[in-house]
Amino acid sequence: MAKKKIRENEEIASENVDTEVNLGESTNENNAYQNTDDDLEQTLSVEEALKQQVAEANDKYVRLVAEFDNYKKRTLRERIDLIKSAGQDILIDILPVVDDFERAIATIDTAKDIEGVKVGVNLIYGKFLEFLKQKGVVAIDAMSLELDTDKHEAITKIPAPNEELKGRIVDVITKGYYLNDKVIRFAKVVVGE
Repeated sequence: MAKKKIRENEEIASENVDTEVNLGESTNENNAYQNTDDDLEQTLSVEEALKQQVAEANDKYVRLVAEFDNYKKRTLRERIDLIKSAGQDILIDILPVVDDFERAIATIDTAKDIEGVKVGVNLIYGKFLEFLKQKGVVAIDAMSLELDTDKHEAITKIPAPNEELKGRIVDVITKGYYLNDKVIRFAKVVVGE
């Protein structure tokens, strides 16, 4: 009987151990499931955070592209407006000279004093030259100077009237002009040889 009791106790102990092992396994399984759920939640939260970062970066990119596109359109519009009205200031300043020419033309037919007409035209010409000077336009000196291809364009060569004018400019066909020290039109000249 004592042996029987020992066996029963051993069996009970063995069952308890098996139960504890099974309980331990199920606890481990529960922990595994919890760990898997925790890992899944962490993975989802990391994934959502990354998705949010990508969405923010994409939003910034879209806004930047839109802003740049607006900038391009605005500068293009400004450039077109500038081109349309670029000469406006110059034209406004030249209108008084045009008015003077119109008055001179109107009086030419009825004028009895030719000297007065000549003086008037010369005054208008002087006023126009002053206007050009204010805008930075200056005539290029050429007569009797040596040919400088940076300023002059030789049209032809003729025999020099005297020895001093050989290789020099003997006649100016068309005046050349600077605009703020930059040649905007070369002087067309005749050179003596």
